Amino acid sequence: MPKTVGVVGMGYVGLTLTAALARKGFVVHGVDANPAVVEALSHGRVHVFEPGVQEIFAEQLGTRVRIGSALPDEPLDAVILCVSTPVDLGTGTPRLDNLAAAAQACGEQTLVVVRSTVPIGTSRAVVLPRLRPGTHLVMAPERTIQGQALRELVELPQVIGGLDQAALDAGIELFEGLADQIVPVSSLEAAEMVKLANNCHTDLIYAYGNELALVAEQHRLDPLEVIRAANLDYPRPDLAKPGYVGGGCLTKDPYLMQASATTSLVGHARALNERLPSHVAERLVAMIQEVFGETDGVTLSVLGWAYKGWPATDDMRGTPVEDMMPIFDRAGLTVLGHDPLVADEVIARYGGRPVSLDKAFAEADAMLIINDHPDYRGMEIGDTPLRVLFDSWRILDEDRLTGRGIRYAGIGYAR
Repeated sequence: MPKTVGVVGMGYVGLTLTAALARKGFVVHGVDANPAVVEALSHGRVHVFEPGVQEIFAEQLGTRVRIGSALPDEPLDAVILCVSTPVDLGTGTPRLDNLAAAAQACGEQTLVVVRSTVPIGTSRAVVLPRLRPGTHLVMAPERTIQGQALRELVELPQVIGGLDQAALDAGIELFEGLADQIVPVSSLEAAEMVKLANNCHTDLIYAYGNELALVAEQHRLDPLEVIRAANLDYPRPDLAKPGYVGGGCLTKDPYLMQASATTSLVGHARALNERLPSHVAERLVAMIQEVFGETDGVTLSVLGWAYKGWPATDDMRGTPVEDMMPIFDRAGLTVLGHDPLVADEVIARYGGRPVSLDKAFAEADAMLIINDHPDYRGMEIGDTPLRVLFDSWRILDEDRLTGRGIRYAGIGYAR
């Protein structure tokens, strides 16, 4: 008989986990507090772009996938908490009310798994007191990348920490039905820290690449030349290219680490990565001023509104354009917007006028490419009035563009 699992929270983490479990034969009760989300999913309309999820819902909805606003009355084999744990970016304070409420609603369940990313100690301090005595409590952090979640939920090692040995054994038995490899750790807190350690390390790596770009910019060097030369056949860890660091995890998890203990390096890296979009926007405005003699009334096309281009996503959490738009507005720029996946109404909500890719080139004086979606890589640019092009990921043919009189720049670099 298939195992029955409740997944509380139908955001990105819960939705992909629901699909992956259903594909493995579990019966999954997906729960969300947002009536609009419940309504959409109940009719098979998946609100998050992730390859394969829509197809699984189309096949399994009503059989292995069941959607509602609350857990069923009868106990399930496990309940997995995937609710959001946002951070107040003004104060850096984690908001754990969603997790507390989800734990309170677990009722008579025998196994509860925390999947949400949390400060170290949260499972024990916030979730455990709200569960009935004797409930097995497990922490099993989500660690997938957008665009590859269904594969990684199976192939990535699944880290599991339990309140005690019995809880750990129950968590291992559950996730052995999903993941190829299980990594038991000694406590709830160790499992919580694994997720923070992974994501804060990634943020640090990217921050160093961005630091190098800013140093290169001051010395009028090409940061990519420096990084390629430093990495070539050198046996130590590769240096990362400069780039924006967005998304739901990397913009939040360093704050959860800082809420767990006194840190310095993590905070400095996050602050640098958060400054980069504004720095690029200010540089671009200065370039437009130099080329046109003014900025007011100049038309700027912005390509790539999602926080990243590959693996492709429509996720706007932590998107660089959010910090850029106020700078463009103050400069009086008219902003056109294109993204292969982000809906026109979302681009409009952020202040851009949605256009086709052809019109983005035909109607603009300047262009900013924010992400490296495959549709943008190596684009052949025909006749265009463009005089300024900021290619954040350096994906276009720089020599061809400058040969046509277009002023070209990238992060930490300008011709």
